[in-house]
Amino acid sequence: EAKLVESGGGLVQPGGSLRLSCAASGFSVSSVYINWMRRVPGMGEDWVSSITSDGTIKYSDSVKGRFTISRDNAKNTVYLQMNSLGSEDAGLYFCVAQGGVRGQGTQVTVSS
Repeated sequence: EAKLVESGGGLVQPGGSLRLSCAASGFSVSSVYINWMRRVPGMGEDWVSSITSDGTIKYSDSVKGRFTISRDNAKNTVYLQMNSLGSEDAGLYFCVAQGGVRGQGTQVTVSS
């Protein structure tokens, strides 16, 4: 069974950093593209970043220069390093794999 499990969220002060993990099982992250998404209550879901099987990386304009997506094939995990976090970055972050597999998400709260 294909599965994604996110972790690494939490409470961080403005300007702080977090690293999110998206661990896959049942398939290889190196064979598909993976998207990081963010869900905010009342505002829907926003695409944050993606990494393709050939390593092509893209970011939304709102996170470009602050967030970094990466992949560890040996650990079958995709990461999202988030720096200079602001209140606008808060939300439930989840990953979605090509084919529609998605995880439950990990909550990011930015507050002083």
